[in-house]
Amino acid sequence: MVSAALKGGVGKTTTAVYLAAIAAANRHPVTLIDADPQASSADWLEGSDDERLRKVSVVEAPTDRLLLKALERVGGGDIAIVDTPPGHERLLTKALDRAAVVVIPTRVGGVETSRAEAVVDLIPAGTPAGLVISSARTFTRDYHDAVAAWADARVRVWGSVPERVAIAAGPAQPLSEDGIDAYRNIWRRASKAARTS
Repeated sequence: MVSAALKGGVGKTTTAVYLAAIAAANRHPVTLIDADPQASSADWLEGSDDERLRKVSVVEAPTDRLLLKALERVGGGDIAIVDTPPGHERLLTKALDRAAVVVIPTRVGGVETSRAEAVVDLIPAGTPAGLVISSARTFTRDYHDAVAAWADARVRVWGSVPERVAIAAGPAQPLSEDGIDAYRNIWRRASKAARTS
């Protein structure tokens, strides 16, 4: 599973960490591969006291070679979640080429839509993918217009994560129950898409 974005600040790392926690809670061996040179996912897991993250292994792989080696080491029944770096199209493409499923975090409005569209265009044919709308204000017209536009473009929206400071608090706080609930639905949709592709 790849958490893919070409733009930073759209919830890519938060998505990767929450999905890893949910996968581990479902008794899957989980490796979070942090391909971002900033190592935000690795820092989050190493600095967190949240019990749900203790069963997640983390591997830092900020280069093409390290990413490919890390993916090769993942066992057949294991789950790997890759947190890709923003703005690094070549490394993102390497991860997408090996993905069973792709989760694309984005936000409503601004340049985020065009950057999410660019990620969709990079995904190999036949690889299931869906959007996660991060920091969603689901009561706004902009949100509903964005969801409708993605539907018109035939891009699935697997879920929305509400705008809550606690969800993106990082290692300073335990994982947010609101975040776990929102990402649990996204996990189910992504897992189902991977199984049926």
